[in-house]
Amino acid sequence: MLHLKLETDPRWVNIVESNIEEILTDHAWCEQKAATNAITIITLNSEYPDLVTELLELAKEELEHFEMVHEIIKKRGFKLGRERKDSYVNELYKFMNKGGSRLNSMVDRLLFSAMIEARSCERFKLLSKEINDPELSKFYHDLMISEAGHYTTFISFARKYGKDIDVDSRWKELVEFEGELIKSYGKHETIHG
Repeated sequence: MLHLKLETDPRWVNIVESNIEEILTDHAWCEQKAATNAITIITLNSEYPDLVTELLELAKEELEHFEMVHEIIKKRGFKLGRERKDSYVNELYKFMNKGGSRLNSMVDRLLFSAMIEARSCERFKLLSKEINDPELSKFYHDLMISEAGHYTTFISFARKYGKDIDVDSRWKELVEFEGELIKSYGKHETIHG
């Protein structure tokens, strides 16, 4: 369904398990950034009522995920660390078209968002299957389902409003780019690292 070019090496889970506090902190901030991204898309494209309605719900859900991760952090006696930079997302952002029409920019932002959700979904699936922590295994399974829904939301809006744009071709370009980019990741205890 996600059509990613390269799957994460399962050994990444061993890295994650070596520092659960770090992965949880990084994950919490990823959820916060996802909520902020949805709000940014709304702000830039407020003339589309269905997009606004759907992305408001998505932003609320991402904030709920942030809260859920924070609750796990507290329950385990950890502290939410400082916000982390997400090099993967920053590199992916460079691929987006910054010029062109507002519509082109919106479609690219939606595809960029779909890609992040797809990779997060793939990582959550791997965690749900491989992590030696029953609570986190179930947690990441549930979030995997949610992320798949977010991926679908972003792709659907890109196709709906990008009728005069070859959205499928642009998505294939992004998948190729991400497939090369992700080769440099999977070495750190972060969601995209």
